[in-house]
Amino acid sequence: MKKLISIIALSIVLTGCYKDDLIEPIKTQATDDLKIANAVGIKLKSTFVTSEVSMNVKSDVAQTVTIKIFDIANRVVSKSTSDVTIGDNILKVYTTTLPSSAYRIGLYDSMGRELGITDFNKI
Repeated sequence: MKKLISIIALSIVLTGCYKDDLIEPIKTQATDDLKIANAVGIKLKSTFVTSEVSMNVKSDVAQTVTIKIFDIANRVVSKSTSDVTIGDNILKVYTTTLPSSAYRIGLYDSMGRELGITDFNKI
């Protein structure tokens, strides 16, 4: 019985969220390469990505936003939510599980309105 419980617990752990599927908030100031002139938007530190990339999400209100990654066929391949504050919010987006290709990353408010969109290449 102990072995069965251990296997079930391990299965739950292994099928849960992985680091590669998460967007991790980082609470720092935006550096010059991540500054956004507009009141709302997104900007990636680099358009060429390997396993992760820093992204600035700028918001004019504190809210929960949805970040979606689309493949070249415009299908959502990753979706995550994050709480943002007014101003710059630096997030780390993990892309390890994505195959090498071109992608688009979009930022949406709680009503589904697009706040910003940009492209990147996973190498």
